[in-house]
Amino acid sequence: MTIRLIAAYLLMGTGAAFAVVTVLGLLRFPDVYTRMHAAAVVLTMSAVLVTMGTAIYVWDFFLSAKIILIGIFFLFSNPMATHAIARASYKREIALPREYEIDAYSDYLGRDV
Repeated sequence: MTIRLIAAYLLMGTGAAFAVVTVLGLLRFPDVYTRMHAAAVVLTMSAVLVTMGTAIYVWDFFLSAKIILIGIFFLFSNPMATHAIARASYKREIALPREYEIDAYSDYLGRDV
């Protein structure tokens, strides 16, 4: 086994471990917004690590470049999509926690408290 394969397996295994942490966060966190946070942060890292490991494992220039471009696209698109979903659910008052008495974003987002 070469160092390249060891590095690829290590990156893919670490990405898989982050994916498991994402699932645990989705199951354990209490409301929609903290679950989205777990999905955005940890799943993005998981996807980037898996794509880096796959690009190293394949070791063909053009195919590895395509895989790295997919990872870069996911690195930028997942946080933006999660932010858009969280903002839309906040504006529509979907799953708004009742224990929050002070709402600092209601004036900014144009929502009545």
